[in-house]
Amino acid sequence: MEETQNMRTLAAAREQIIVKTSIVGIVTNILLAAFKAAVGVLSNSIAIILDAVNNLSDALSSVITIIGAKLAGKQPDKKHPLGHGRIEYLSSMLVSALVLYAGVTALIESIKKIIHPEVAHYSLLTLIILVVAIIVKLVLGHYVKTKGEQVSSGALIASGSDASFDAILSASVLACALVYLWGHISLEAYVGVAISLVIIKAGIGMLQETLHDILGQRPAPELVKQIKEIIQAQPLVHGVYDLLINNYGPNKNYASLHVELDDTLTVAQVDELTRQIETEVFHKTGIILTGVGVYAYNTGDEEIAHIRNAVQQIVLSHDWALQMHGFYADTAKKNLQFDVVLSFDVERKEALAILTKEVQDKFPGYTVQITPDVDLAD
Repeated sequence: MEETQNMRTLAAAREQIIVKTSIVGIVTNILLAAFKAAVGVLSNSIAIILDAVNNLSDALSSVITIIGAKLAGKQPDKKHPLGHGRIEYLSSMLVSALVLYAGVTALIESIKKIIHPEVAHYSLLTLIILVVAIIVKLVLGHYVKTKGEQVSSGALIASGSDASFDAILSASVLACALVYLWGHISLEAYVGVAISLVIIKAGIGMLQETLHDILGQRPAPELVKQIKEIIQAQPLVHGVYDLLINNYGPNKNYASLHVELDDTLTVAQVDELTRQIETEVFHKTGIILTGVGVYAYNTGDEEIAHIRNAVQQIVLSHDWALQMHGFYADTAKKNLQFDVVLSFDVERKEALAILTKEVQDKFPGYTVQITPDVDLAD
């Protein structure tokens, strides 16, 4: 209950920051677009006009970001019990697509101006507006990206990065204007092509990152290490395994894992320990543990310890067997069971067949049960 309430409070604060930051971006970009469009038309500069259009696309990106944040902040319902947080990834994808579209459009228009060049007419007012636009975009880009990183908003980070690219674009236009004024050489169409390619590359990169979030990607190694250190600090825990983190939107992470505990612990002791683990992990990482499974660790039996060491030596002799855990042996029933983390480079059925045969050859008469795990977090 406490975890749910804390999550709602954090989500509300996060949404407020996203909306406020996006409104700043909308107002700024609309003003810049208006000034640049007027100057572009008066000076007959395709580069400045494209720059103005790009500012309008940025304003639209901010609108999409607000809509995405509002929809993602909706309370869970019967059809979506874990909330609507992943909608924000869709808004990030739309922003990335807009960046990509702006880059492609600018490239096409720049190529047209190379084929059919037109003379631009720059004035002191043009130069002043470009300088102001560069400064404003640099400040805006830093502000939006910083806020995006603060609240883990892919859409804001993408918008902030785009604003920084806009500053580069405006700086290039300014450089072209200065070159033309001093040397009467028109370079804006060629520079437009170069900048367009940079914007297209950035758009593709943003799109790929958003797709990774939608598909689900490996958690950051630092986070995995932090979670394991929190749990392994408990004196009764021998190891932490099978960590699986499911993401349902920015800052909405649910996880499950296994801990290895002595086989002599009572159910009451295990229940108290797992509740303590869940509380500590949430308060220190913000991740809710939805399930803590238990592997029994054999205690007080030298024969089983010998078997465990021998089996582990067999398993880890293969490069594609990354880890063995969850080992349990019943010498009376002649049963061995354990989990093996397999590399993505090996075929699972083939690997299990090899390991089963080798362990059975070492311990004839034993039934061997191996559970294959995937290298999800290590």
